Amino acid sequence: MKKLISVLALSAATLSFTAPAFADEIIGSYVAYIGRDDLYNSKGARLNEPWQILRQDRANYHRFGISQSGDEWDPFFDSMENRAIMERMIMNGTITSGARSGLLQGGATVFVRIFGTGSRGKYVKVTVVN
Repeated sequence: MKKLISVLALSAATLSFTAPAFADEIIGSYVAYIGRDDLYNSKGARLNEPWQILRQDRANYHRFGISQSGDEWDPFFDSMENRAIMERMIMNGTITSGARSGLLQGGATVFVRIFGTGSRGKYVKVTVVN
């Protein structure tokens, strides 16, 4: 019995030391004002999903040089490949109903936190800051 307890204690101690290495961390964050330009894609079609608007905002900022007052640079979505996985990242994360509504209407300032491990993004958390 003592041996079993010792093994269990050692296993618990090992897990407590290794768990943080696998935990997701904030790998980036940014604030963005969702303006009229962010509500339409490059072909002029109205976007109607939050992830589409957030992706367009980041493409406008990083690729097309279109930004509004309050838009910030971010270390993750400057990559076209990372912008392409934004839908999955939002589905895996959280977006408040207020943030969703603000994104769809435009005129909202959002705070986006990007979570992952190393340089690999897994999910985002989106909130409205105004």
